[in-house]
Amino acid sequence: MNVFISGQKYFGESVLRLCINLGFNVVGVCCPVGDNYIGRLASLNKIKVIPAGSLNYASMPDGVDVGITAHSFDYIGRLTRYKPRLGWLGYHPSLLPIHRGRSSIEWAVRMRERVTGGTIFWLNAGIDRGDIERQTFILIDPKYFSMCPKKAAAEIWRGKLCPLGVKLYSEALKDISAGIINKTPQNKVFSTWEPSTSGADIYRPDSLMIPQKT
Repeated sequence: MNVFISGQKYFGESVLRLCINLGFNVVGVCCPVGDNYIGRLASLNKIKVIPAGSLNYASMPDGVDVGITAHSFDYIGRLTRYKPRLGWLGYHPSLLPIHRGRSSIEWAVRMRERVTGGTIFWLNAGIDRGDIERQTFILIDPKYFSMCPKKAAAEIWRGKLCPLGVKLYSEALKDISAGIINKTPQNKVFSTWEPSTSGADIYRPDSLMIPQKT
């Protein structure tokens, strides 16, 4: 199976390593210039690297079966999204459709929630709105509620949700390579969205046509 990965940092590296270990043909990687994680691993394996911010339909390699985002802040435009044969997968650290948005873990801590999780989903034009491929939950230790929310979110990410994302990607990609395609629409009754707590949200022009409640 031919895959393309857009990502960065440790999670991006972990997903690239997973794909290599599973025997997939990684035809390219999009990451920030100088990335010492996924970028370095891609270079060591002689995988084509596209600088972050320049990924589009023309720059993306042909013949991709599945696109994968792994801690990617690049917006995957409509033409780029449709270029892979099966589409693009993303990982979101929440139980979608709950806590859509970039600061999902921190908001779960701020709201003192005992349960969160991770979701593999199919990218579409909306923000974290695509059909769910699979998801599972984790429990949040109450000790995090007395910590700085950003610090707590970072610890939960490193300790639980990052490894969970790699595990879910492993399961999903094995199924997809075997011809098993899971797509479950998100239930809008349970949807929530919170803004980023660390900066402006990604500008996604085609998402402006989508009501925030859907």
